[in-house]
Amino acid sequence: MSTNHAKFYIDGAWVDPIVPARLDVINPATEQAYTQISMGTAKDVDRAVAAAKAAFPSFSLTTREERLKLLRRILELYNERWEDIANAVTDEMGAPAKWAREAQTWAGQVHMEATIKALEDFEFSTQRGTTRIVREAIGVVGLITPWNWPLNQIVCKVAPAIAAGCTMVLKPSEIAPISGIVFAEIMHAAGTPKGVFNLVNGDGPTVGQYMSGHPDIAMMSFTGSTRAGIIVARTAADTVKRVAQELGGKSANIILADADLEDAVSRGAAACFSNTGQSCDAPTRMFVPRALHDKAVAIARATAATQQVGDPRAPGTVLGPVVSKIQFDKIQRLIQSGIDEGATLVCGGVGKPEGLSTGYYVRPTVFGNVRHEMSVSQQEIFGPVLAILPYDTEAEAIEKANDSEYGLAAYISSQNIEHARAVAAELRAGTININYPDWDTHAPFGGYKQSGNGREYADWGIHEFLETKGIVGYGKP
Repeated sequence: MSTNHAKFYIDGAWVDPIVPARLDVINPATEQAYTQISMGTAKDVDRAVAAAKAAFPSFSLTTREERLKLLRRILELYNERWEDIANAVTDEMGAPAKWAREAQTWAGQVHMEATIKALEDFEFSTQRGTTRIVREAIGVVGLITPWNWPLNQIVCKVAPAIAAGCTMVLKPSEIAPISGIVFAEIMHAAGTPKGVFNLVNGDGPTVGQYMSGHPDIAMMSFTGSTRAGIIVARTAADTVKRVAQELGGKSANIILADADLEDAVSRGAAACFSNTGQSCDAPTRMFVPRALHDKAVAIARATAATQQVGDPRAPGTVLGPVVSKIQFDKIQRLIQSGIDEGATLVCGGVGKPEGLSTGYYVRPTVFGNVRHEMSVSQQEIFGPVLAILPYDTEAEAIEKANDSEYGLAAYISSQNIEHARAVAAELRAGTININYPDWDTHAPFGGYKQSGNGREYADWGIHEFLETKGIVGYGKP
């Protein structure tokens, strides 16, 4: 076991927890522990916050060029540790090796690049008449990141916080924590000033919730479930700190009548299954014209058959296991609910795929003839489960797409761009994807309704970590 797995990174050094307590880290492909981490307490958080608070006055006054130099060095070392990061992600969350390298690890790289580019041109100070508008670091920030895209979310918070001049305490998910420890090693090797970046592992109720209420933390940035996000916001309210949240999703995918059905359904189903269905913005609700429903079902079934499930390190594996037994059991329960509530089970279903008795493997599942009120249409499953809902009118599809407590993302397929744009204008979600575009790391990412508030990526992320100050009577520039 790496000497740092059971340590925290506080004030520029790897330290032992104040109270020793270990947690097994489970490899979901084997269902066995492969290492341990330490679980923090309020006292560990206090120590990390104190370090960040002490570092803030000097770091917040560093120049743009100093912070760019640091971010570029972090990126350089991140690229050098690429395989270490990818291996950590495969071990901790069961991501297939190719996916871990080319998607999970890549995501951290491109978000660091996007933040650097945004910082190069970011306006921290502008003039309006004789008033100077200054955007300055908000203070010490608490960062809580999830297990499903660990590097994506760590970089989407740490990089803009540094760009803004903030100091920070990071709590990665205790389910998939080792990639976060590798990232902390990178931060140390990059020469990050003491106290600027701190990492404390632990669970949500003990560490995350205590961070959320800490009087010396000025802002919480949280990515995770809506349930946990509500707890963070409620706890943060006592100190009136800013809270930015990226929460759950149940994203609609509207296949319009003028879409290329084969392309739209196959790409939509593959996107739903991607990352073993463990993406908050996955297109899990596919709306298709009723007359095309049976054809869409056949296409989705064929796509599901291409999703080879198995050992994350085996060649050809497309889908690894889901991350934990808790997740596996939840997915099984929701698949069974789809069957019980009368949806048509097209393929997949409950139980593990044939030949995979060990590991939290889920059968890629497609339901047809799904009704809007069914559990598989309403609840975030977070597994490789696609619900296909037939619609009679476009207005009906839009209404049902919007009739959700979530509003993170939505998808539209059409061969008529003006038609797609008109539908996009009516959808209530933070990101609308037309015809499955490439990932844009400079677009704002965040949700409407119970999918959260605030935005991440590039300059949008930097803004979240800044306060706005008006210096009235400043005079002419």
